Amino acid sequence: MTICTRQRYVDAVLSNYVRLPGTPLRASRRDLDLAAALYDRGIPLPVVWAAFVLAAARWAIRSPQQRRLPAIRTLYYFLPAIDEVLDTSPEPGYVEHLASKLQSLVAEKDRLLASATSSDHRRQTRQISAVSRRR
Repeated sequence: MTICTRQRYVDAVLSNYVRLPGTPLRASRRDLDLAAALYDRGIPLPVVWAAFVLAAARWAIRSPQQRRLPAIRTLYYFLPAIDEVLDTSPEPGYVEHLASKLQSLVAEKDRLLASATSSDHRRQTRQISAVSRRR
């Protein structure tokens, strides 16, 4: 069993959260606080990951006849799924199956995150350049 520090746990939860389809590109302060609270509650990372997969699949994989769900705005969206995983322990094969169905959506989100990160980097570089020119 791997021992995980609180900061690594929070980082793992948040980095996986923002990669999911329908979630924001950045985690909020409330998301960070909730991730820390999950660590404090002793929720194992595999449980959080399984809950992410289950809830994200329910959000993303819908029949054309069903209405599109609104964007997921907070990590709190996943709390019922975390409780469900703790209560029912879904089959690992089922969770893996759903994860494979989400793979293309996660890859698309990864591209968005990479684009946003490079845009942020360019913006920060311009700001630093502007500040240094003023001196």
